Amino acid sequence: MVADGNSKPDISIAGTFATSAFSACFAEACTIPLDTAKVRLQLQKQALGANVVTTPKYKGMMGTVATIAREEGLAALWKGIVPGLHRQCLYGGLRIGLYDPVKTLYVGKDHVGDVPLPKKILAALTTGAVAIAVANPTDLVKVRLQAEGKLPPGVPRRYSGSLNAYSTIVKQEGIAALWTGLGPNIARNAIINAAELASYDQVKQTILKLPGFSDNVVTHLLSGLGAGFFAVCIGSPVDVVKSRMMGDSSYKSTLDCFLKTLKNDGPFAFYKGFIPNFGRLGSWNVIMFLTLEQTKKIVGRLEST
Repeated sequence: MVADGNSKPDISIAGTFATSAFSACFAEACTIPLDTAKVRLQLQKQALGANVVTTPKYKGMMGTVATIAREEGLAALWKGIVPGLHRQCLYGGLRIGLYDPVKTLYVGKDHVGDVPLPKKILAALTTGAVAIAVANPTDLVKVRLQAEGKLPPGVPRRYSGSLNAYSTIVKQEGIAALWTGLGPNIARNAIINAAELASYDQVKQTILKLPGFSDNVVTHLLSGLGAGFFAVCIGSPVDVVKSRMMGDSSYKSTLDCFLKTLKNDGPFAFYKGFIPNFGRLGSWNVIMFLTLEQTKKIVGRLEST
């Protein structure tokens, strides 16, 4: 369990993967409207030209959600949910499920006491990188489907659904295209995973040492919020680059996307969608960790009988 510094996994590896995947999928289903809003804000570019003045279509988290719902219908907010769930089954299950075993590998199975923070960060960086290398195609399809709604009225949609998106991308762009944006995606997800899991681990460990706190829902809630905040602060720039590369194939490389974004939109563009990103990751982490803590207890009891 991502619980405290000296705990060992209390359920089987299969049980850990299953509970991690389920918790990640549940959190994804609850918060994907905020993720859709975040992607739209990140893909929104400033108009070029000294005499061009335009009003951004999307403004703020709730404004973006309202605009999408009004113009495209409520269902548009859940565009990309199928590949999103595919992603969480693979990515969520692997990055969360492997965290404790990898952490134990780095400190040694005979380690006693709190795990040092650098070891927690290293373990989370490792599982985040490995997991997204496997799950990158699901992330690409999710972003492509979320970006579809910004096409002008009358312009035909490229994809009719997630399975069609996978096959169309392979046919038109080649199988390697499914790993478009892998570089920034590995950077983003390794960093965010480290910020989420290591900070949740550390914050929870710290809270449990305070008088009056115990391993309960309040502690999980506070730890989840802390994990979400650290993840957004650290991961926002690479998240923007990743979304733009996946949503727009005109960028030649990660560096090209970074430089063009900096030149055309300025440094603050790397924190576009910060509020919906925090709303998304903060609530995602709270829901995921609360669900994970409870489901692990249930599975632990089932496996012990």
